[in-house]
Amino acid sequence: MEAVPRMPMIWLDLKEAGEFAFNAAVKTGAVSVPRDFEGCSTLRKYLGQLHFLQSRIPMGHGQDAAVPVTWTEIFSGKAVTHEDIKYEQACVLYNLGALHSMLGAMDKRVSEECAAGAFTYLRDHFPHSYSVDMSHQILSLNINLMLGQAQECLLEKSMLDNRKSFLVARISAQVVDYYKEACRALENSETASLLGKIQKDWKKLVQMKIYYFAAVAHLHMGKQAEEQQKFGERVIYFQSALDKLNEAIKLAKGQPETVQEALRFTMDVIGGKYNSAKKDNDFIYHEAVPALDTLQSVKGAPLVKALPVNPTDPAVTGPDIFAKLVPMAAHEASSLYSEEKAKLLRDVMAKIEAKNEVLDQFMDSMQLDPDTVDNLDMYSHIPPVLMEKCAALSVRPDTVRNLVQSMQVLSGVFTDVEASLKEIRDLLEEDEAQERKLQELLGRVPPAPASPPGLAEVSKECSKYLELHEKASFTNTELHRAMNLHLGNLRLLGGPLEQVRAALPTPSLSEDDKQVLQNLKRILAKVQEMRDQRMSLEQQLREMIQKDDITTSLVTTDRSEMKKLFEEQLKKYNQLKVYLEQNLAAQENVLKALTDANVKYAAVRKALAEVEHKWNTTVQTLVASYEAYEDLMKKSQEGKDFYTDLEGKAAKLLERARAACQASEAHRQQLLERELKKQPPPRPTAPKPPLQKKPLDDAAGP
Repeated sequence: MEAVPRMPMIWLDLKEAGEFAFNAAVKTGAVSVPRDFEGCSTLRKYLGQLHFLQSRIPMGHGQDAAVPVTWTEIFSGKAVTHEDIKYEQACVLYNLGALHSMLGAMDKRVSEECAAGAFTYLRDHFPHSYSVDMSHQILSLNINLMLGQAQECLLEKSMLDNRKSFLVARISAQVVDYYKEACRALENSETASLLGKIQKDWKKLVQMKIYYFAAVAHLHMGKQAEEQQKFGERVIYFQSALDKLNEAIKLAKGQPETVQEALRFTMDVIGGKYNSAKKDNDFIYHEAVPALDTLQSVKGAPLVKALPVNPTDPAVTGPDIFAKLVPMAAHEASSLYSEEKAKLLRDVMAKIEAKNEVLDQFMDSMQLDPDTVDNLDMYSHIPPVLMEKCAALSVRPDTVRNLVQSMQVLSGVFTDVEASLKEIRDLLEEDEAQERKLQELLGRVPPAPASPPGLAEVSKECSKYLELHEKASFTNTELHRAMNLHLGNLRLLGGPLEQVRAALPTPSLSEDDKQVLQNLKRILAKVQEMRDQRMSLEQQLREMIQKDDITTSLVTTDRSEMKKLFEEQLKKYNQLKVYLEQNLAAQENVLKALTDANVKYAAVRKALAEVEHKWNTTVQTLVASYEAYEDLMKKSQEGKDFYTDLEGKAAKLLERARAACQASEAHRQQLLERELKKQPPPRPTAPKPPLQKKPLDDAAGP
């Protein structure tokens, strides 16, 4: 896999700058940077100097020295203006992330972690209301995309370095995890509406990559099983890799040739591995192949991270050009307070993410979807795909009759052909029998002249027609079987809709079963309520931190009182933290209740799954019968055409057979008469002398 062609990566466009009352030379150099790492350095310097300026001059929203700042919004192309220097900082920071993403998509494949760091800092430290392209949803999407692509680069290097199979599998699994997060964001209706037309392209590429890297992960799990001589596990991992790669190939339609090359290369590797492993196991090792879900899942190894951004790092910003304008004490104190807020947010987010991970894993293991936990609504109506077929047959009332008539005509022609061929065969057999009798009668008489040549030709053609008839007979039988299989379904689809609905299976639940379902749905709703509340509290905390600016207080506070001021200011977050702690603590009880409810639901779930399977099978069977109609009619007509042609040929052959047999019989009669004439007439015999009677006297005696 180390030679696999590289997959393309997503990169972001840079925002275009508009009006900002700032030194023209500085402005031009900062917004028209070259698309290389020198450009990244320029943006970082400009960002740092803006930060220094903002810490000294009141240019923020609603402040005395605020001036209009205009930038173009990426997705709509509209100019967006705010009188806030932080808007200028946010846009520069966005461009820093976008430029890193652009450089990361190039052949060198570096810089994604820098891009993720820029977008993370932008998301956590600036308002999300400036413009659509800097909303919380879009920035979170960008972060996951960049982290996924950074992990993808690490995966490429790991394969080139021939790292251990299990490590490569975990790195690849983490690529899948990052892209799944990105895909969830792309599937969000609000995010999709923000992105516009690029949403579909990104979603297709990300979905394809999810399956592709899942295949790579299972390929390397199969390699590890091979190294451990677990040959049954090797087969199932390679099989799973092949299945996931096939899904990736389906999703790759319309992707560039580089993607197709990578998929073809990977298919050669995985396909060869699977075929070899299966053959070896079938003929050599004979190990049982376990089900994939019985094996331990591959846990991702996140080995990349968003590189932190420090806008005031002297090594990046260079000398502070505004150093003489304002004392740095207030700015330094503000930076310290910002760090305290960031620490608070990190601590809270660590707890939230830990609980979310447990919740996600638990819900994944349960496989419970609140929207489809019972699916009872689906049984109350005929599905649209079936309604479409019923509607189509309602305007073609002669469908079944036409099919039956067509098959009857085919059967008639079939029978006529069979009768003709049988008669020909009987004539030939009778002729052969007469020939044998003649030979027996003639005994050792020299062989007679050959029979008329037409009879041999008839026999040869008859054999050919019989062979054709025998082959076609199997097809004809299969055609009748298929017709009988679909005829009842076609009658049903062409009948009243009530009968169609009655033919579809429906679940029969007791009152206890219904109570179990309601209880489960209630607890699932509680889980969703807990999730929503948690997200809302997190969002409130983030917004509160972003709006929390105590610069004015810091200017008038003595340095020795700074720590006390920080403690007092941070107390404003206590109430939100309490709510979040309560939410997180409630999770254990909610999941315990859900576990108990799921145990009771197991029997109901099995019954519903069986009914749903039967329902789907019935629907698919009825649809298949409808779709088979045209094929049956076509094959029936082809059969009629075939047998009509064969019937004509058989009829002609029958006439020839009769004539040939008559000629053969005449030939035998001539031969018999000729042989009888050659035999000598029978020799005459002398008459016997009459008996002499004795005289009566002699007879009487003395």
